[in-house]
Amino acid sequence: MSSTNTFRIPVGDLTFDVLISGPDDGVPLLALHGFPESAASWGKVTPLLTAAGFRVIAPHQRGYSPDARPSGVDAYRIEHLVADTVGLLDALGLPDAHLVGHDWGSAVAWQVAGRHPQRIRSLTAISVPHPTAFGWALREDQDQKERSTYIRLLRQEGKAEKVLSEDNFRRLRAMFDGQIDPEFADEHIRILSGDGALTGALNWYRAMTRDFGDIAPTTVPTTYVWSTADTALGRAAAERCGEFVDAPYEFVVLEGGSHWVPEERAEELADAIIRRAGA
Repeated sequence: MSSTNTFRIPVGDLTFDVLISGPDDGVPLLALHGFPESAASWGKVTPLLTAAGFRVIAPHQRGYSPDARPSGVDAYRIEHLVADTVGLLDALGLPDAHLVGHDWGSAVAWQVAGRHPQRIRSLTAISVPHPTAFGWALREDQDQKERSTYIRLLRQEGKAEKVLSEDNFRRLRAMFDGQIDPEFADEHIRILSGDGALTGALNWYRAMTRDFGDIAPTTVPTTYVWSTADTALGRAAAERCGEFVDAPYEFVVLEGGSHWVPEERAEELADAIIRRAGA
């Protein structure tokens, strides 16, 4: 098993803590985590990918890394999150890489692939479908509207921080619903309990605008992974996702899987990534 090292990588005025694993000459793969997680969410997937020849690069993203935690909601708009991803590739001297994202990391990955397709060899998006499909479901599908009601709380400055952090982050831990190993939940909570980290993570939701889904169809080879027991993302958008990919596409359905795919279904996810990236 390849060892994992943490590097501090400057991107503009920010410095990201980045977990890097695998051979120095491995095929580069950038993995973007979601909320309320951290780069540790890839802990089970990474050794499977490095064994297949990948060099896995997993940053603690904007708001999660202590020195990449700017103040103000506008600092977390999607264009900044996209620029962070491209900036990491630049800082590492990588002209391109395979891109994998889960949850919010998936939302960012779709945007990066749409805006900078020349930098992305392939995309594996997990849980969150193409933004246009998701935006349609939020407007038109009653099931998705109901699943997404939790976002209203997360967008409330101050109140969300209080509700989620009280009683040793009890409600935040409850979001994992016993679906992931406690060691992963503990590490995610450790990261989010840092000074200003929870606010930084919640600012991703607060910076969302109506034009979030206004991107062209994806033109890079893409795999979308969705779980049937995902409480946050419903079937309607998942099944429409492929309509917004103008490239080779695979839709992987994990029967009975929860939202926490990287921690819970690592082997199946790794297989899907390896099929798509073809290392």
